[in-house]
Amino acid sequence: MEPVFAIFVLILIFFLIILGSAIRILREYERGVVFRLGRLIGTKGPGLILLIPFIDRMVKVSLRTIVLDVPAQDVITRDNVSVKVSAVVYFRVLDASKAIVEVENFLFATSQLSQTTLRSILGQSELDELLAERDKINQQLQEIIDNQTEPWGIKVSLVEVKDIDLPQEMRRAMAKQAEAERERRSKVIAAEGEFQASEKLSSAAEILSRNPAAIQLRYLQTLTVVAAEHNSTTLFPIPIDLLKPFMDMASKNSENT
Repeated sequence: MEPVFAIFVLILIFFLIILGSAIRILREYERGVVFRLGRLIGTKGPGLILLIPFIDRMVKVSLRTIVLDVPAQDVITRDNVSVKVSAVVYFRVLDASKAIVEVENFLFATSQLSQTTLRSILGQSELDELLAERDKINQQLQEIIDNQTEPWGIKVSLVEVKDIDLPQEMRRAMAKQAEAERERRSKVIAAEGEFQASEKLSSAAEILSRNPAAIQLRYLQTLTVVAAEHNSTTLFPIPIDLLKPFMDMASKNSENT
């Protein structure tokens, strides 16, 4: 009985091993690329998958969006500035069969393609374009990488330039440039203010010259402003017309003498 029982146990274990190798369960976001004797027979999943033991081989592929971190790359821009630029790439597998059959390792291949494309595109741009037109560069990178990875069944949805590391000398030069630009703007604004004020003063003087009484009212207003400052000395403007009779008398006396 014992040899029969041992054989039965061995058969049962062998059956369980075969059953375990024949049954696969795939999640909702997973697909299985099945090869039968080395030939591609299709993509299966999700759910319960039945395979022929020792004949079928399945490779699991995730269809979720993959976030690929592109390490910092040494880039020389078109205006000969050396910078370090890093980026991040968002992509997902649309066709699991192509991702396994058309390329050896689609994750590694996408990473290498992203690095070379990043250096190539940024090398064609100037530093000012890289800093000011980042959205345009991101769109250009996304289109190029997506076109290159399309035969692999991969869809690149987004590429973002993450960090731009400038040399210290370039940072100091840009800081001086920004400071000079701010000074230029402040001088231009001050000059425009002086120009507008001179125009208003010219218009006010022309209006006051038409009516002498308006000049007297302006004198009184100026005196009110000066008196409000609590100064120890108050300057009172006297119209020159009040002194004209005395000046005439002095001129007549000088003629008589």
